Amino acid sequence: MGEENASHAAIVCHPHPLYGGTMHNKVVFNAMKALSGFGFPVLRFNFRGAGLSEGKHDEGRGEIEDVRAAIEWLDESFALPIIFAGFSFGAATGLRASCTDKRVVGLISLGTPVSAEGRIYSYSFLAECEKPKLFISGSRDQYGPVANLEKIVSLAAEPKTFLLVEEADHFFEGKIPIMRTAIEEWVRTTFVSPALQRR
Repeated sequence: MGEENASHAAIVCHPHPLYGGTMHNKVVFNAMKALSGFGFPVLRFNFRGAGLSEGKHDEGRGEIEDVRAAIEWLDESFALPIIFAGFSFGAATGLRASCTDKRVVGLISLGTPVSAEGRIYSYSFLAECEKPKLFISGSRDQYGPVANLEKIVSLAAEPKTFLLVEEADHFFEGKIPIMRTAIEEWVRTTFVSPALQRR
């Protein structure tokens, strides 16, 4: 799991478990492949009550603790700086857990939800989050209207990058290769190339 000389570890969180979201989701899988391509050990896990995981869905509260437990496990297992990635509910939940954790050095939010399943997501905490952030969403994301996403990103602290994938829906149907390439390029320029330049 990961190369011996890996520079970072990574965690990828899945979409809403009550609507079929598990760690086997296509977006989650491709985010994992993008990150593991750098030799990083990458942890995917099911939130409580999803797949074969014990417990039951906790409206996002307990799921934040799930992310914190996953970060703890990654840190104990590899002692490497961690890059967080999450899709939809996984992004909303994981960003909240990761922004304040010093072991997490970068954040990737895929299909950032604004309004989904009757719930409004708030990201005011991103104004204090000065870690590098990558936001990737589709221009036709039914749970993240572009105008709302632009406002969320504009209020987030620097550094940040926002990529809008044209004609893509919330699940990046038919556009996953574009999403995956964008993750790879951002990780390479933000974390991998600077490390190589210092050698």
